[in-house]
Amino acid sequence: MNRDAIPRRYLMCAPAHFRVTYSINPWMDPSKPVDLPLAQTQWEDLRDRYRSLGHTVELLTPRPDLPDMVFAANGATVIGGRVLGALFAYRERFEEAGAHRDWFLENGFTDVLEPEHVNEGEGDFAVTASYLLAGRGFRSSPLSHAEAQEFFGEPVIGLDLVDPRYYHLDTALCVLDAAADEIMYYPDAFSPGSRAVLRRLFPDALLAGEADAAAFGLNSVSDGRHVLLPQGATGLLDPLRDRGFEPIPMDLGELLKGGGSVKCCTQELRA
Repeated sequence: MNRDAIPRRYLMCAPAHFRVTYSINPWMDPSKPVDLPLAQTQWEDLRDRYRSLGHTVELLTPRPDLPDMVFAANGATVIGGRVLGALFAYRERFEEAGAHRDWFLENGFTDVLEPEHVNEGEGDFAVTASYLLAGRGFRSSPLSHAEAQEFFGEPVIGLDLVDPRYYHLDTALCVLDAAADEIMYYPDAFSPGSRAVLRRLFPDALLAGEADAAAFGLNSVSDGRHVLLPQGATGLLDPLRDRGFEPIPMDLGELLKGGGSVKCCTQELRA
């Protein structure tokens, strides 16, 4: 199968102040120090790879009091130039929402909604041509699903996450080709009913195994051809190639100490 890469526009935030001083997910351990220069190098490799593939990367200014701002995917969801802001579940990240909102308003986005219900941006929203997939169970409120559907006018499919290691949808599911409604996901991260929904809507999805999920292999970004994924998810490489994709392993090991990898660092600005 011939795959075409579609130029994308991404928003990222450098890990200038990244550290793990609290724990709000099972991956965060404040006793394990972060090598900040290495984290910065790994993040720069990801940014530069996007640019080398023809994508545009916009930059959000990091704030010293917000160490998790590097996980820019959580700050908003953008579809058709319309911006649904985030409302974070934990006070440690609460102020990130305002930093994102300010960036959008300063950069020409005029339709920006400040939400009433907790949602953590693209952490729990994944966009395909037919659906807005929406995670719930650990962070985003189920009430945010109706809010998103009303704002975007897109059919929202609620999916229940049941394993705390996969606390956001983007740790358990990745959109490979939005136009073709093609995804990959880790079934055991979802409730039985949500697995049944995924099987029905995406019967040809690529299913990840436990080892690749634990390596954060679903926290990946695809432009329709290239799939940038954590280098530890080696079991996904051949299945992706078999489907015509070009997997590009990335080392973001330092950022995984905060519970994030490729996708967590990348918010897509959909025109």
